[in-house]
Amino acid sequence: MYDYIIIGGGIIGLSVGMALTEKFSHSKIAILEKENELASHQTGHNSGVIHSGIYYKPGSLKARLAREGNRSMKTFCKNYHLDYEECGKVIVATSKTEVPLLNDLFQRGLRNGLKISKLTKERLLEIEPFVNGEEAIHVPMAGIVNYKEVCETMARIIRERGGDILLNTEVVNIQELATEVVAESNFQSLRGKMLINCGGLHSDRIAKMAGCQLNIKIVPFRGEYFQLAPEKRYLVKNLIYPVPNPNFPFLGVHFTRMIDGTIDVGPNAVLSLKREGYKKTSFSLRDTAEVLTYSGFWKLARAYRKEGTEEIIRSFFKKKFVEGVQNLIPNVGEKDLMPGPAGVRAQALKADGSLVEDFYILNGSRSIHICNAPSPAATASIEIGKEVVDRLASYRLVI
Repeated sequence: MYDYIIIGGGIIGLSVGMALTEKFSHSKIAILEKENELASHQTGHNSGVIHSGIYYKPGSLKARLAREGNRSMKTFCKNYHLDYEECGKVIVATSKTEVPLLNDLFQRGLRNGLKISKLTKERLLEIEPFVNGEEAIHVPMAGIVNYKEVCETMARIIRERGGDILLNTEVVNIQELATEVVAESNFQSLRGKMLINCGGLHSDRIAKMAGCQLNIKIVPFRGEYFQLAPEKRYLVKNLIYPVPNPNFPFLGVHFTRMIDGTIDVGPNAVLSLKREGYKKTSFSLRDTAEVLTYSGFWKLARAYRKEGTEEIIRSFFKKKFVEGVQNLIPNVGEKDLMPGPAGVRAQALKADGSLVEDFYILNGSRSIHICNAPSPAATASIEIGKEVVDRLASYRLVI
C-alpha cells in the first residue's frame, strides 16, 4: 500500500515525487512509467531552455511558476553540480511593424516582475551581431540546461529517500474508492491513498480512467527542428526569438544554443497523427480518430487556417522553412541546416476550439490531474511539484 502513486516519469512526475519525499519524508511513494527509461517523451525532446515567464498572462500559473521556477531550477542545478548557463535571450522585432507588439510584450514582462530591458538596433547587434532586427527585448535570466540530466538527478534523490520508480509499468485502469485508489498496470495492481496524474501526452485519458469529467482533449502538435551546421554556429551566440505572432498560439521559429554547443533552429508546429509521433510518418489510428472527430479541433483549424497551412508547407518544403529563418538571421542558407530532432507538445484544447493557455490542474476525489503542462513546464517543474503538495492539504489524508 502506497501513500502516493504518481503516473508519469517525466520531469513533472519526478518533480512531484521529489516534493512529496521532501515534505512527507515517511510516506511511501511510487512513480509509474510505461517506458523502459525516464523522460522519454516531452522532457526528453525538450529544447533545454530555462524560460523566464515573459510571455504569459500576468497572474496566471504559467507566469508565476515559470518566474519562480527559473530561480529554483538554477538553484537545483547549482546544488547538484549540473551544467547550466544563464546565457540570456533576445526577442527581436525584425520590422518596424513588429515594434508595437514588442512594446506590448515588454510591458507584460514588467508586469510579471522580470528585470528586462529594451535594446536599440545598435545594442542588439553588440549582443547578436548577425541578427536582423529593429529593436529587441533582452531577457538576461533565460538559460539553458539538459533536462534529461535534471531528471536523472531527481530520480536518484527520490530513490535515496526511499521512493520506488517502476519502469515498463503502464496504467490501464484506475479505481477511485472510498478509502484508496487502485492503479491497475500491465502486470500488477498497486494500491495507494492518493494518485497524481503526470501523464503528459496521455494525461486526459488517465484522468478519464479515474472518473473525471473533462471538457478538454490533448491534441498533439509536432515541433520539427533543424540544426545549424557546425561551421555556422558562430552566427548565434545564445538564444534568439522572434516577436510572437499574435494570430498564432506558438512562439515561432527561433535559434537555441544547447548546453552541448549545438544550435537548434525551429520549431514549426504541425498536427501530429500520433501522440508520440516524432516523425512525419508516425501514425496511430486511435490518436488520429480522436482528433479528427473532436469538434474543438475543427474550430481551431478554421480559426488558424492560414497560419496552419503555412506551418504545413514549412514542414514539407525546406526552402520555405529557411525563408522564415532568414527573417532573423539572413546569413543562414539551405545548406547550413541539417535535419534535427522533433518533439511533440501535449496541448489541451477546449470543445469551443480555444487552446488552454494556462497550466490546468484538476482535483478528483482521491487524485490530482495535471492535464495541461506544455512549455514552460520543464522550467516550472520544481514549482509545479510544490503546487501539488500545497493542494494535497485540502484532502486531509492521514498519511
